[in-house]
Amino acid sequence: MKVYVLRIGHRPERDKRITTHVALVARAFGASGFLLNPCDEKIIEKIRETESRWGRFLEEIECVRSPLDYVRKWKESRGKVVHLTMYGMKLDEAIEEIKDTKSDLLLIVGAEKVPREYYDLADWNVSVGNQPHSEVAALAVFLDRLFDGKELYREPANPQIKIVPSRRGKRVVKGSEDSEGASR
Repeated sequence: MKVYVLRIGHRPERDKRITTHVALVARAFGASGFLLNPCDEKIIEKIRETESRWGRFLEEIECVRSPLDYVRKWKESRGKVVHLTMYGMKLDEAIEEIKDTKSDLLLIVGAEKVPREYYDLADWNVSVGNQPHSEVAALAVFLDRLFDGKELYREPANPQIKIVPSRRGKRVVKGSEDSEGASR
């Protein structure tokens, strides 16, 4: 199962940091793609730079012109759609059904009020709690439950920087160093 995250309603003057965090969580917690509307080339470039330095997880990082059309086409040819919203069904009640589809997933993460059409197009409208909180948190919790925590320690392709887990200190491997050459 591949998961793509579609961030809609991004407000470039207001949402730079949150949208960047949505993208970083998407890549770190198991997504295979990050899609953005409206376009913000600075965010797309930041995520590509992160992929270059920390290793490649995302197959696709791009802007989407018409997110509604993208969602419709996704449903026709690629898989199922999950809309993360505090108004949806409880995550615990939806997650097993979502996993059982074994279909690729498009996760919709809104930045502002999400138009009704997305609720109607979604195969699942899923809430991660029913109190106001960050869409970054909702995405992280959803992906972690979807992948049963296995996504947290995946190895990316061609990292320039790698963190080596340690009880104390900072162990960082750069380039072709092995874990024994890590700095503290």
